[in-house]
Amino acid sequence: MSAGSVENRVALVTGASSGIGRATTLTLLGAGIHVIGMARNSERLAQLEEDAREFQGDVLTIAGDVTQREDVARAVKEGVARFGRLDILVANAGVGLRGDLVGAEWAALESLLRTNVDGVLHSIRAAVPAMRESGGGHIITISSLAAPLVVPYSAAYAASKAFLSSMAHSLRLELEDEGILVTDMLVGRTATEFDSRRLGAGAREAGSSLPVMSAEEVARGVMRVIDRPRRSVTLRLFNRLILLAGRLAPDLLGRMARRQYR
Repeated sequence: MSAGSVENRVALVTGASSGIGRATTLTLLGAGIHVIGMARNSERLAQLEEDAREFQGDVLTIAGDVTQREDVARAVKEGVARFGRLDILVANAGVGLRGDLVGAEWAALESLLRTNVDGVLHSIRAAVPAMRESGGGHIITISSLAAPLVVPYSAAYAASKAFLSSMAHSLRLELEDEGILVTDMLVGRTATEFDSRRLGAGAREAGSSLPVMSAEEVARGVMRVIDRPRRSVTLRLFNRLILLAGRLAPDLLGRMARRQYR
């Protein structure tokens, strides 16, 4: 799928009812892209439909859980039945977890892994066959700045995003001959409900004073990637400097993170 006019393309956005997913859905609709918006919260999806009426693109909301393979398959099937094709997947749904790895409740760890790992795999495996039928597509994985970093007390979350980033780069080579692009987007701290809903001990404590992006800024980044596809994207110079520091002095950065997250 080459860059160019985005109108009449169809995107599946997971975690569409809030935060980055909601902002991305509205941004894509504003560009004339039709959106299949999937999330668990039916009430928020209804509000999303209401707010989407003023935009050029059309939205189909699907209540479902990405940890359930059947729910994602249903979202793709109903979306293709409605719009006739699928061109873009924004694999956004995810949860966080804060606290020491050994002491974390297994239920929290399982929820994290099933959402951040299984949920993305379910989304990709459901979307790619539909993209093949459409003649190509674009998968955008919403990973985290934490993925390549040393982040004590956020180890499980960072590891789940490291899996996502590693998978995305390998998947890109698996699918490129079929005209399906893959972009790994490393997103830094964003002003959403993500932190307050994070699992684990101390999850709702005050965050750091590091620069924070808005969900709309991330959504605009997604739109730029759709217009001008790239293999990997890190929004903001500050975040790129953090990644550089992580490569040059990983333990130093990790010790700083340990003071923040403990």
